[in-house]
Amino acid sequence: MQVSDRNRDQRSILVLALVCGVLQLALAPNVGLGNGRANFALIFSVCISLMVGGRKSVLAGFCAGLFFDLSTTGPIGLMSLLLCVSSYVMGLEGRNRVSGDFGLTMGSFAAHALAVSLAYHIAMLLVGQASGLVDVVLLRTLPTAILTILAFIPFAVWLTRAQPSGPSLGGGRGRSSRGSHLDMRGL
Repeated sequence: MQVSDRNRDQRSILVLALVCGVLQLALAPNVGLGNGRANFALIFSVCISLMVGGRKSVLAGFCAGLFFDLSTTGPIGLMSLLLCVSSYVMGLEGRNRVSGDFGLTMGSFAAHALAVSLAYHIAMLLVGQASGLVDVVLLRTLPTAILTILAFIPFAVWLTRAQPSGPSLGGGRGRSSRGSHLDMRGL
């Protein structure tokens, strides 16, 4: 019998949203490298995309992007659009595709962080909030991507280690969470 705990997923998403929201408001404006700041809204949307995928990830990307847009001085809707597209692309392969693969998780996140940061800062150049292409690429995009990737490391560790690798079969005995040996305490 397969047991599905949907409340656990909802609790995980709620806790993740609260943590990323607090970090976006409290930590991101105060820690910078050049003109770059960590983007915890991107971290949240990617975590949901990797855990759940599908429509929920696009909705999470929109909400996280709107939260980001409302907490910064940039145009409202720009980060929402970028995170919707990023969440859609990240969530294409379905549910829980990061289970146990830290390298793949970090590599795909790094590519998305760089692409989203570059697109956002080029749009900011077009609306007049950046001085030139060198400023956009060297002083905004690269530092933002680097800080966001560094901030994602604890989330990636949590995603790859704390999330179950498959459906729960119920019961507490049997193969361990790593699947390397049997639990012999009850025998």
